[in-house]
Amino acid sequence: MSTTTTTPGTTPAGATPGTTTATRPRIRTSTAVRTYLVVELRRSLRNRRTLIFSVVMPPVFFLIFGLQGDYTNQSAGSGNVTAWIAVSMALYGAMVTATGGGASVSVERAQGWTRQLRLTPLRPAAYVAVKLAGAMVLGAASVVITLVVAGATGAQMPLGAWILCALLAWVGSLVFAAFGLFMGYLLPAENVMQILGPVLALLSFGGGLFVPLGDGWWATVAQFFPTYGLAELVHAPLGGELGIAAVVNVVTWAAIFFVGAAWRFRKDTARV
Repeated sequence: MSTTTTTPGTTPAGATPGTTTATRPRIRTSTAVRTYLVVELRRSLRNRRTLIFSVVMPPVFFLIFGLQGDYTNQSAGSGNVTAWIAVSMALYGAMVTATGGGASVSVERAQGWTRQLRLTPLRPAAYVAVKLAGAMVLGAASVVITLVVAGATGAQMPLGAWILCALLAWVGSLVFAAFGLFMGYLLPAENVMQILGPVLALLSFGGGLFVPLGDGWWATVAQFFPTYGLAELVHAPLGGELGIAAVVNVVTWAAIFFVGAAWRFRKDTARV
């Protein structure tokens, strides 16, 4: 029995000129990214646990703590105390959402999902970018809902402060997206958020996000917490003084988390 070989650009024996053999359709990477982003957003919206912690809990916490006593009539910079607490809760919601988005990468890897993605044009870096983008979209919803609820229940500050506080809370949460990705690769995947949830709450208290630090000794210790700089940053539009220590804190911790996440990500993709 003889075999027939074909030269590129020629028609195989027995085939009609002008026809081609069946080939798998090629999917563009950009199309795969858009498709997976839509899938990720739909998955997040169907996940009740994600919605509760990301979208429901921050405004609920605000209603519990932001409307106590006479906070609506007590000033805090260019706004009132209620607005100060609203900004804190908006940042907290964005942080929780971003951290969960980063940590979910390691969870899905443990479930074998990243191996399945190797059959698609979606590269590991693009997969991580899509996960973080989905978390940032949900984080934006968390910030907006929290501040809308606050505005409807007595929070007061200038229009420019509303906009700047919202943007700073949303963009600043990227630091904790890297934190979630970094910690997700270091901690057991099956209960990573059960560990990181309480950790975020402790960091928020320790870094002055929930309670003003004052001038005591803890105000000095708090400057080493990764939440300190962001807490100072998001409250700055209300008239607070943004010191150099807060800026250094944000830059330093962002560098630590992003470098750590990149290191663990490269190590993981080289092994899988």
